[in-house]
Amino acid sequence: MKDFVDGTAFNNEQGNRARKLFAAVVLAALDDAIADDKKYGNGPEQIARWARSRDGREVLSCAGIDPNERVVEGLMEFVGKGVRTSVALSREESERRNAALAAEEEARAA
Repeated sequence: MKDFVDGTAFNNEQGNRARKLFAAVVLAALDDAIADDKKYGNGPEQIARWARSRDGREVLSCAGIDPNERVVEGLMEFVGKGVRTSVALSREESERRNAALAAEEEARAA
């Protein structure tokens, strides 16, 4: 029984590592699309084409992301904002965004 539990825990851990690896590929694709958007102005179209492709759907699925049209639109919106993934995932950016939202809500309340 102990071997079964150890094997299941190992397989679960391997699955989590694989999901993280594929999530990193998605982040790299987003960064590439942002770079294309800044250079050529076609970033959202590029990420949409990739996400709708067979390989893109496979990578998104392996990363634990349902490759539906809502996700594609979200990816396009993210690329359109032009914020690199490393910056968007940083604590400073999150705090800045929250401060901006709080200021906006205060302005509405006044």
